[in-house]
Order: sequence, then structure tokens, then C-alpha cells
Amino acid sequence: MLRINLLPIRQLKKRAKAKNQIAGFCVIFLCLIAILGLIVVYQTSRISVINKSIASLTKEKNDLAPQIKAVEKLKRDQKELKRKIAVIEQLKAQSSITVHILDEVANRVDNDRMWLTSLDQHGGSLSLTGVALDNQTIAQFMDRLKTSLYINDVNLSNASLERISGKDLKQFSLNCSVSLPKNEEKKEKK
Repeated sequence: MLRINLLPIRQLKKRAKAKNQIAGFCVIFLCLIAILGLIVVYQTSRISVINKSIASLTKEKNDLAPQIKAVEKLKRDQKELKRKIAVIEQLKAQSSITVHILDEVANRVDNDRMWLTSLDQHGGSLSLTGVALDNQTIAQFMDRLKTSLYINDVNLSNASLERISGKDLKQFSLNCSVSLPKNEEKKEKK
């Protein structure tokens, strides 16, 4: 005997499977909405806390504004004082170096064979102009200047023949750089 099942089992299984899938999707969707709702509530509470914190910090900043301005003014004043102190120290160093330069030049001039007509110092440069009997005197003077601790890089910029009081003499110009010796710089800083 042959049995025929007239019940649509395949269709029933497909419908049951579809119902289960829809139910599962709905459950997942509802869980997702619940999770998103919790995240929104959590973020809202955090925003509220942060806004309160911002408000209190803004109030504190406004309360401290006069002190902040006073501190900024003190910093500007301190910076200005440091600049002034640096200028004063630079002037002290330059004034002491000028005295030393004059002494060094005066000690190295051969008074019998040459004389200086001008000496000009600006910062770290020194220009000397003078008249000598001959080129050898100028060269010896340059060599003596090179032995100085304060005078560096002695260069002859001009040497020309000039007639003075009926005699042919050599007019010269020297350019030098000047600086404090290392041990003097340390003393000046103290």
C-alpha cells in the first residue's frame, strides 16, 4: 500500500524557518536598538558632565584672569629686565675691551718709525690708519698686533705712497677683528 502525505511539510518547514529567521532578526534588531539607546543615554550623561566641567573651569578661569594678567606682565617685565641686563653686560664687555685695545695698539706702535692718524672701533671690528717710514715698519707692526690676545685677523686694506713734509712716506690702513680672550670672557660673566 502506498501512502501519500497530503500535508505540505516542505512548505510548513519553509514557513517555520522564515518565521524563526524573522523572529531572530527582530530580536537582534531590538537588541541593537536597546544597545544604541544605552549608548545614547551614556553619551548624554557624559556630555552633561563635560559641560558642567567646562562651565566650572570657565568660571575659574574668569576668576583667575587678573592673576593671569599679572603673571603675564611679570613675565614681560622679567624678559625686558633680562634684555636690559644683557645690554649692560655687553656694554661693560665692550668698554673694557676698548681700553685693552687702546693699550695693545699703543704698546705695539714703533713711535720712532710710524704714527697712527685714526683708530676706529665698532663692535668686533677695528680700523687703524697711519703713516710709516717704509713697508717693513708696517709689516712689523702687523706682526706685533697679531701677537695680541685682543686683536685678531689683522689685514692690510690699503698701503700707498704719500709725500709729507718733503719726504716719501707710506700711508696704510689696517682692518682687524677684536674680541675678549676666553679667560677674560669667563671673568666678565662672573
